[in-house]
Amino acid sequence: MIETTARLIQVRGYYGVSLNDILTECGAPRGSLYFHFPGGKTMLILEAVRVGIAEATRVLRHCLEDADDPSAGVRAFFQAAAREMVDTQYLFGCPVAPIVLDSPEIDTELARTCQAGLKEWESLYRSALESAGVPAGRATRLSRTILAGMEGALMMARSERSVAPLVEVGDEMAALISSVTAG
Repeated sequence: MIETTARLIQVRGYYGVSLNDILTECGAPRGSLYFHFPGGKTMLILEAVRVGIAEATRVLRHCLEDADDPSAGVRAFFQAAAREMVDTQYLFGCPVAPIVLDSPEIDTELARTCQAGLKEWESLYRSALESAGVPAGRATRLSRTILAGMEGALMMARSERSVAPLVEVGDEMAALISSVTAG
């Protein structure tokens, strides 16, 4: 149910997915939904978002830790997103973006979970940049730029049904990081 919910939200957004859609897609009886998720759709979506954030965080951390420098790690993460985009026939996307775009309420557990996910990714980029000698203020601005670039590239790739935006923006981000860390 969680995987189905995450996938449907990526494609249709928060309001574009009903409980019937989820149950039909995953083949689960309604009773099992309320047994596992007594809070209904909101509780299920919250768990799906948490799982999506955890997976994206795992891949990002892996890319940054396995790379020789932050530019290579960022490029690797954009390339991983490009592969996932192809594997999902251009349905892949950020696990938090559809929620943030559909649900502007900022004082909910779901909103706080999305905010925390974005902050965690920003922090991973910032730490990698600071470890490479980038001053804290610049590392913060660059980490936000990278995150914004990824979000925009994901949207463009889906719209164009092409990985070119992910590859190109990833290459540009890597070049920017290299220029900052070379000095």
